[in-house]
Amino acid sequence: MTADTSTRYREFKMPDVGEGLTEAEILKWYVQPGDVVTDGQVVCEVETAKAAVELPIPYDGVVHELRFAEGTTVDVGESIITVDVAPGSGGAEPVAPPAPEAPAPASDGGSGASSSSSSSSGSGSGSGSAGTGTAASAGRTPVLVGYGVAEASTKRRARRGPAASVPEQGAAAAAVQAEMNGYATAPAVPVQEPARTRPLAKPPVRKLAKDLGVDLATITPTGPDGVITREDVHAATAPAEPVQAPAPVPATAPVAPPVPAAGARETRIPVKGVRKATAAAMVGSAFTAPHVTEFVTVDVTRTMKLVEELKADREMAGVRVNPLLLIAKALLVAIRRHPEVNATWDEARQEIVVKHYVNLGIAAATPRGLLVPNIKDAHDKTLPQLAAALGDLVSTAREGRTTPVAMQGGTVTITNVGVFGVDTGTPILNPGESAILAVGAIKLQPWVHKGKVKARQVTTLALSFDHRLIDGELGSKVLADIAAILEQPKRLITWA
Repeated sequence: MTADTSTRYREFKMPDVGEGLTEAEILKWYVQPGDVVTDGQVVCEVETAKAAVELPIPYDGVVHELRFAEGTTVDVGESIITVDVAPGSGGAEPVAPPAPEAPAPASDGGSGASSSSSSSSGSGSGSGSAGTGTAASAGRTPVLVGYGVAEASTKRRARRGPAASVPEQGAAAAAVQAEMNGYATAPAVPVQEPARTRPLAKPPVRKLAKDLGVDLATITPTGPDGVITREDVHAATAPAEPVQAPAPVPATAPVAPPVPAAGARETRIPVKGVRKATAAAMVGSAFTAPHVTEFVTVDVTRTMKLVEELKADREMAGVRVNPLLLIAKALLVAIRRHPEVNATWDEARQEIVVKHYVNLGIAAATPRGLLVPNIKDAHDKTLPQLAAALGDLVSTAREGRTTPVAMQGGTVTITNVGVFGVDTGTPILNPGESAILAVGAIKLQPWVHKGKVKARQVTTLALSFDHRLIDGELGSKVLADIAAILEQPKRLITWA
């Protein structure tokens, strides 16, 4: 491969979008060969074992090749897309133009293409990855976690097609070659240098603005350092009510079970993505931490009345108020009263690590499987702030837009099985956490209240905890405190 070609073609590799992830599945391509792309433009959506993530391309140019089809699982470090950063040129300026006559075999796409491909492979092994090397030479800093995997950890794939031989052909042959590669019209539209005053926004926000037809240049940013947020985009569409809302992404829509063939007695479904990660985590947790589960049935009639009152409170306007909000607050108060329950077991150092912060996980059933994003520093949030964070967490999970970061660092978790009409359960701890609270269905039941049997709103709570660091007394005190608060919500004021 000549210096021209290595400069002209940039390869974007599958980055590690989480911590230590080794592979990801390509859910959807947003570009095709021949499309013009700009630095920061989202080109595809991938699904890791933790979440669905949109990947922005760090180059300007024309898409030359998509290396993998949708639905393919790709290892981290594998090249997934090639971009021609100098469409219409025969190579870099410092290199002298090649001789006008082109080798005959190259024009028929036969043996010439094969020799060109092998040549590029040999060059790649000597000079390293094109994607890594050219990014360094251009002075561009990778913007994705894990981008630029060590060259020794990935295998260079030989270029398919005769693109690698373009700098060695004449101008006429290069034009024919460009037409064969699907970007013959690109030279007529030279790639412009990206404007340095382009509004700052994350790729998902840019896509949202594109879906809503909003020009980012017209939005006044409210985020830190002048970054445009999702709220800014939605606010820009408020005056025009008929603006079409962003359509659900097909890639994260519920995956319909395979339709069995006529007479089939069984169906096999590949285990991958979130389902695979969840299974591994649950097996590891169940057979590592000794689980103990305790139950309590509690009258939550007063809590339900408080929920109705808060819905009418002006301080809570614009946020969703439901029983889960008060249950979460009750758990946070119980943790404040018994901080040693918010801990983790460090097997390597044989230590109990008590956390002085609470990242409150909320188990969410999504079309992609069970996700447990968490509210960072939930212990510091007021009730309105907690309600807003809880609403955003749930809506983001249902849209399939939960990020890997949102699911990292949880300390305790709540799982609301009551929404499915279930009384309670024995939940399994999330790895690295010490406790998980299951909330059952709230039902109108006969209950002895002030010496008389009355119809009251009743639910059952189940607290599972790691018996290595939480004994029965501590676990019972925490569960009893949660129940007491839900039975008498005024304790939120006196105990908080």
